[in-house]
Amino acid sequence: MTAYAFAHLRKAPIHADVLEYMERIQATLDPFSGRFIVHGGATDVLEGNWPGDVVIIEFPDMAKARSWYDSSIYQEIKPLRTRHLAGELILVEGVEPNHNSSQMAAELRQANGL
Repeated sequence: MTAYAFAHLRKAPIHADVLEYMERIQATLDPFSGRFIVHGGATDVLEGNWPGDVVIIEFPDMAKARSWYDSSIYQEIKPLRTRHLAGELILVEGVEPNHNSSQMAAELRQANGL
């Protein structure tokens, strides 16, 4: 099942380390078939507060996503980002192509006696 690395990064002044990170990250993604889906594009905040940028990277599955994050080639460049940009990064599985939210709700109702 497809998996995603999802980052919410706070705005910060541009720093040479962050630019180097951006220049080098694709080489860390390629061995794990990772590709950018969203990379700091414009946001339209409809609810709540969202200070910062969104980055979403797609991987074929959770194993590839985890292997990328744990890889020595990514860990080598990670401090270039983390020293200068505050934020969160999670790995999350996507849904199957035939995902049905109503069916999921029905299964949750049944499992929880609601």
